[in-house]
Amino acid sequence: MSSAKVTLDQNSAAQAASTGARSLAEEYAPGSDRPLGGYAALMGVYGAAVTAGAVALRRRNRPLPDVRPVDIVLMGVATHKLARRMSKDSVTSPLRAPFTRYEGVSGPAELQEQVRGKGLRKAIGELISCPFCLSQWVATGFVFGLLTAPRATRWAASVFASLALADFLQFAYAWAEQRAEG
Repeated sequence: MSSAKVTLDQNSAAQAASTGARSLAEEYAPGSDRPLGGYAALMGVYGAAVTAGAVALRRRNRPLPDVRPVDIVLMGVATHKLARRMSKDSVTSPLRAPFTRYEGVSGPAELQEQVRGKGLRKAIGELISCPFCLSQWVATGFVFGLLTAPRATRWAASVFASLALADFLQFAYAWAEQRAEG
């Protein structure tokens, strides 16, 4: 087979794949701008990061520690707070600005932002402005932290867990004040 024929076949295959991906996205969500390719790229980054972390842990040749219920609670509360801080806080808005547009305030110390762009930019914007979406990444970071530097990770997680508790106490105090005022 000639090299011209191989190049033509490769180009045809690439065009078919690209057309197939657009067709798949259109079939999946007709008339909607769903960045399936961007989502796939983010899943690939996440999978590669987890795989690299697992390989690094494996090379340490140490047994994995047991998972303690207190760590699950601590990491869960810390994940909740850090994911909200990263995805909604005014101070972290410069990190989201390339992917979102400011729309206003959505609640106490939280911003409402609209995702912007297309493709990967939109997918990243959806990830970093959604505390539920970001929680997977944050929790994974905390787990790898527990496996590699447990004391420092528990210390850092304690900061975010304390902030989450303080937030709930602030809301409870405000609610109690309102009830007392009638």
